[in-house]
Amino acid sequence: MADKNTEPVVVIGLGRFGSSLALELVRRGTEVLAIDNSRKTVQSLAGHITQIVEADSTDMEALRQLGVADFYRAVVAIGTDLEASILTASLLVELEIPDIWAKAISRQHGRILSRIGVHHVVFPEHDMGERVAHLVSGRMLDYMQVDENFAMAKTRPPKEFVGVPLGQSGLRRKYGVTVVAVKSPDEEFTYATAETELTYGDVIIVSGRTQDVERFAELP
Repeated sequence: MADKNTEPVVVIGLGRFGSSLALELVRRGTEVLAIDNSRKTVQSLAGHITQIVEADSTDMEALRQLGVADFYRAVVAIGTDLEASILTASLLVELEIPDIWAKAISRQHGRILSRIGVHHVVFPEHDMGERVAHLVSGRMLDYMQVDENFAMAKTRPPKEFVGVPLGQSGLRRKYGVTVVAVKSPDEEFTYATAETELTYGDVIIVSGRTQDVERFAELP
């Protein structure tokens, strides 16, 4: 079976958030099945997304015919139609999708989504589509675009840097990123130093050029 982090993703709802999410996933090499009930929207994005279809996501039979039940991960990015958002999410739960993400437009909406079984609720006023794409598709635990070409990410240390003092690892020379802070299990984050040795249970914060951070976070 493929690594769950590289498997295709279903994105349902292609408004500003959903389309930016889907396009960023495609840019990062993730196959996407995009679904929207607007023919105009589907036509405008055709050719830019791996697979895009016009369909009613509140129709269980339509979801089954599109093979949505075979996906590991799905994102409900439906905008202001709360009923469609909640019903679509509930159908994904019924289909037993292992990893369901959903956009919420209010805290109350988010609580409802959580209660029906959505695993991750995101609020687009805080979580832009590009950021969520990094979290949905990769090994990153969190991600922040600091500037146009500079980012920070929370991730796990790649195995080649475990047990080696950072000052001797050549990490910055090889990958162009800096380990800013380290959090060991049951401890708080502390600043990383040249003497810091990473372990498999650590969580680290790295910074650097966006493409370098992305590449580093995908290392095994």
